[in-house]
Amino acid sequence: MRITVLGAGAWGTALAKILQENGNAVTLWDKDGVLLQHVQRGKNEKYLPGIALPKDWKTQTDFKSAIGGAECVVLAIPSQAFREVSEKLKGHPGIFVSVTKGIEYETGDTMSRILRELAPADRVVALSGPSFAREVALGIPTTVVCACESDGTAKTVQGLFHRPEFRIYRSTDILGVEYGGALKNVIAVGAGVSDGLGYGDNTKAGLVTRALSEMRRLGVACGAQPETFAGLSGLGDLMLTCFSKQSRNRDLGERLGRGETIEAIVASHPKLAEGYPTAKSAHKLAKEKNVSTPIIDEVFAMLYENKNPKLAVRDLISRSFKAED
Repeated sequence: MRITVLGAGAWGTALAKILQENGNAVTLWDKDGVLLQHVQRGKNEKYLPGIALPKDWKTQTDFKSAIGGAECVVLAIPSQAFREVSEKLKGHPGIFVSVTKGIEYETGDTMSRILRELAPADRVVALSGPSFAREVALGIPTTVVCACESDGTAKTVQGLFHRPEFRIYRSTDILGVEYGGALKNVIAVGAGVSDGLGYGDNTKAGLVTRALSEMRRLGVACGAQPETFAGLSGLGDLMLTCFSKQSRNRDLGERLGRGETIEAIVASHPKLAEGYPTAKSAHKLAKEKNVSTPIIDEVFAMLYENKNPKLAVRDLISRSFKAED
């Protein structure tokens, strides 16, 4: 199949590598022409240092040329720029696959809902799950899920990506897959704060378990199916992002817990983890849906209201008694 991948960051490049190795005709698009020149020489040291890449794929900086003739377009675009880029796809007849984990602040929409404004539901797919781009690019066994309201389209995308070391399950609950993938990034910031404060495994295990409950509550209020949050894009991705030292979201939280200000963290790392903007979006969405999300609320307060991390933990622990849900 002729496939265009939009975004030559770590995730876009890793997925393009898989698609190319599966025998598809892949074009990798990015605005950064210098980056693409390196990719054409079989490397992406900026995002995937030390990993050998194919040299027989196409790269393109011109958007129209990149998507021309593509039967499938994979969007690996940061959530803040997703709408701007996706609007350029209006009228394109192919399948759209979003691999971006985020929630649009202004609307509360997932990326698939943005794409639904451009194409019918049976051509919009989300791919998510516990997967670090570097491990995927190295061929380390990984399992993710692709979701579409049309099981037939999901099966098509499943076939495009599936490899012995990259197993793809499928689902028809696209909203559940997306909200799980987005909200876990916020929780991972909280898990990192716990690490930064020097708390132990007991603390993080409790945090992750209770966080899964509020992720499910908010996702269901937005139209997702509750059981999806026990799967790869929910519990699976939550565990990976909260416990791994590779997680940029967890690292952001750890730095907060150690006493760094968010201003200093942003200044030292302009391309900040997705959990930072998603915390703001999720907090707003929870208020609009009247859903209780105490962990998300405290992460938002630490990131956007300069709340002291120790105070945030104290306020979580001292909440009124309740039954477990």
